[in-house]
Order: sequence, then structure tokens, then C-alpha cells
Amino acid sequence: MTDVPRTADATLARRLKQGDMDAYEELYRLHARRLYNLAWRMLGNASDAEDALQEVFLQVFRKIDGYRGDSALGTWIYRLAMNLCVDRTRSRAAHDEQKTETLDPVRMAEPGVQVPEMSVSRLDLERAIAVLPEGYRAAFLLHDVEGFEHREVATILGIAEGTSKSQVHKARLRIRHFLTQPSVATDAVTGPHLLEKRA
Repeated sequence: MTDVPRTADATLARRLKQGDMDAYEELYRLHARRLYNLAWRMLGNASDAEDALQEVFLQVFRKIDGYRGDSALGTWIYRLAMNLCVDRTRSRAAHDEQKTETLDPVRMAEPGVQVPEMSVSRLDLERAIAVLPEGYRAAFLLHDVEGFEHREVATILGIAEGTSKSQVHKARLRIRHFLTQPSVATDAVTGPHLLEKRA
């Protein structure tokens, strides 16, 4: 992932620790949209994603003194966000073991995109991501969608770099399998190109 240069990170972190509200606004502008999209894909709906985004920035406010600069500031924030999303996913699963969510096209659509404008392949990809096991989904989103390197994914998720590579590989296989099922056979040709890493 292309991140803010480390010197800029240090300057921004120092301003955050001093309680500079302009620094918080800058941080929000830099990361809010992508963090929201990540939370939306992990949690499955806009309301939960919005709540998670607010909570992440509250955590930044509370925990910024603990940031030591060992990793990029963006990486540190993504780790806060992913930990929050994983905790919420597990909590929800514990309270609702049936997990019989329907694949509602409106809920599964890309945030901010109207369903009529969305290609079927995009909808199928979102469905495929939604049914991945939690660990696979997290690693896939961070690496293939958000563009983090495996070492950064490992830092964010607290796993080994090799585990990140394995989980992303297995996630891709499951997604491709999902996209080639009879229900989405008409999209099998156009779907996989969406798995390419975004710039």
C-alpha cells in the first residue's frame, strides 16, 4: 500500500499527540473512505460500518500516545480498524449462531453505488467475499483490495507473513470457485479480473 512517508507520519503523529484537531481532520481525510469500505465489507452493512468508523477514530484519539512509529501510521490505524471489525464479527456470531443472512443485492452492493449501475460480476464478487471465513476475508481485503504488502497485512492482523500469503491464496481460490458455480456461471469469465490489486 502506498502510505504517507514516514517523516510525514512522525509529524502527523506528534500533532495528534498534542491534541491538534486539524491533524485529526487531516487523518480522517487520508483514511476514512478506505477504512469505511473495509469495515463495510467485514461487517456487511452501512450502519455497522459507519459505527465502526467512528469507533476507530475514537480509538485513535484515546490510543495515539501508544503509537511508537514502529510501523506506518496508516498501518497502525488499519490494525485498530481490523481488530474492531473482527471483535464485532465474533460478537455478532456468538449472539446469532444461525447466521442466515440473505444476500440482499442492496446490502451487498459497493458502498455508495446504486444497484442498477452495478454489474452482475461486481455483485457476485461482493457475495463471494462476504462468505469467506473471517481470516481469509480480512487478509484478502487488506492485500488484494486495499493494496497492503503481506508484511503489512501480517502486522495489521498479528499473524506471520507466510500465513497472510496462505490466507490470501486460499481466499482467491474460494472466490474463483464461488464465481464458477452454476448460479454465477454467466459471470465466470468477467468476474475474476476484479480480484486484481487496486492501485
